[in-house]
Amino acid sequence: MQDKPPRVKAESGARRQPAQQRSRERLDRILEIAQRLIAEKGSEHVKMSEIAELAEISIGSLYQYFPDKRAIIRTLAELYAAESRRCVREALDAVQDKAQLLGAFASLVDQYYEIVLDKPVMRDISSALRSDKGLMNIEIAESKACGALLAAAIRRVKPRADSKRVNALAFLIWQMGEETMRLAVAHKRGEGALLVDAYKRMTLRAIEDV
Repeated sequence: MQDKPPRVKAESGARRQPAQQRSRERLDRILEIAQRLIAEKGSEHVKMSEIAELAEISIGSLYQYFPDKRAIIRTLAELYAAESRRCVREALDAVQDKAQLLGAFASLVDQYYEIVLDKPVMRDISSALRSDKGLMNIEIAESKACGALLAAAIRRVKPRADSKRVNALAFLIWQMGEETMRLAVAHKRGEGALLVDAYKRMTLRAIEDV
């Protein structure tokens, strides 16, 4: 995950989709500032006026891009999700046997935990998603998308496995992973690491047994 968020896609929560280079740069700047402020103080304490001031634009200009702070959080969540999905796809597309599958999945869990620890903004956005029923759908959709990538890798390794069972297991594994990370970062690092390790051992065993 990069410090500077990727370009905004058309399906994001942004109201205005910039076509010109200057507008795209302004949108990037807005998201960079919002990301920094959320990391520093938490999304609940960030004000739209503060973002506009630091971005050196009027509050009216900011509202042309985002109708409210919720839309900014949605956009950042979608961008992080897209980047995460890219990493998952790269790791799992190369899987050809059981050892590679288990190794790739274990590595993804460890990498994700380190990223969440290092990026307070991701932790805040994750919490914001859970507290907003509308935004919660972003996380569920991402779990389904990443779960589908995991399911495809499992079926490559175990072509005789029941597809419906594999799909359900892969989705559950990914959604449980999100919950595990939230729980882990709420504890001291040593305790959190034990929780992540327990999740990893449990899910690896489930993948082997499917």
